[in-house]
Amino acid sequence: MTESTRLVDLVHSRIDEFINTRESIVTTISPDLAVLVDFSRQFLSGGKRFRAQFAHLGWQSVPAHAEPGAAGPLATPPGSTLGRSLGTPTGIVSVASALEVFHAAALVHDDIIDNSDTRRGAPSAHRRFESLHAAQGWAGSPADFGRASAILLGDLLLGWSDELLDDGLDDAADRASARRARREFNLMRTEVTAGQYLDILEERAWLVQPEAELLDRAVRVIVYKSAKYSVQAPLVIGAALAGATDDQLDTLRAFGLPLGIAYQLRDDLLGVFGDAAVTGKPSGDDLREGKRTVLIALTRERLDRSARQTVDSLLGRADLSADEISSLQQIIVDSGAVDRVETLIQQNVAQALAVLDGSDVADGVGEELIEFAGTVTRRVF
Repeated sequence: MTESTRLVDLVHSRIDEFINTRESIVTTISPDLAVLVDFSRQFLSGGKRFRAQFAHLGWQSVPAHAEPGAAGPLATPPGSTLGRSLGTPTGIVSVASALEVFHAAALVHDDIIDNSDTRRGAPSAHRRFESLHAAQGWAGSPADFGRASAILLGDLLLGWSDELLDDGLDDAADRASARRARREFNLMRTEVTAGQYLDILEERAWLVQPEAELLDRAVRVIVYKSAKYSVQAPLVIGAALAGATDDQLDTLRAFGLPLGIAYQLRDDLLGVFGDAAVTGKPSGDDLREGKRTVLIALTRERLDRSARQTVDSLLGRADLSADEISSLQQIIVDSGAVDRVETLIQQNVAQALAVLDGSDVADGVGEELIEFAGTVTRRVF
């Protein structure tokens, strides 16, 4: 079993263990609340755990935690067990788990905002609550109940992510490291919320923004909604927990931001061209949602007035037909925007990897970061 596979298993076990302890609290209030726990468990059972793995790599990047024979984050204290096989989780496992629970909360709210029907190939949270309402024959609107209940589920997961983080901070290198990891986590929450608002704004305000600013505004959304939150922040939080120096944290920030941008650019391509069997979302979903991504900004730059009007008239229509999706996809390809985004991905990955040359990350971790950079930006459509 590889380190990354074992980390994923430990995070899954830690989340499951945590939810089990909270189940008794919630269901003691009322058995009607068991559905919150059930849906939480279902929603947290999947995913690639990229943020958890980046946090672990950040922790490992601090040399003191990667020396041969050192008690690493996956070590098992004598006489203790978790799930009878994987070992007691230490601080980094709880912190990595906190990031995954926070991510789940963000996805619940994101799906409400985007009116998404699916997540990871299954019904989104608000659709699950909507189906529950319809099946039980309750009063009122199933859609209203689904939306309101999912908002509360997201809020519950946010609170639980904070509890898991606090558990992990108890195992920090020292109190100063714990405070720094907490500050970085808090900063991440602020930045991703700001990025989410900017994403919503761009879907609606693009019409009155200067054409020359649309690409820069789309890049700003990528930076704050995804790049920092998906890659940079987990790396820095994990390293801060391990007692990283300012220089070590700056190295991870300089590596994580361009890699995070590349990761989101790849995700934007998948949102338009991805196979539903791979992405868990319908093909062309970002087109139906009207996402004003870098891909769209680059497309519009190369179109004549008529073609641009066609794109603008179709983008954001929830009822787009398969033929209309196909037509939009072809316009995007013919504009050269896909090739330009691929080039941007390559450039950002190269920028990230260049940071590692001569850096002071622990022996062996640089190679893992290089390998993982390929994993999160690989073409899969």
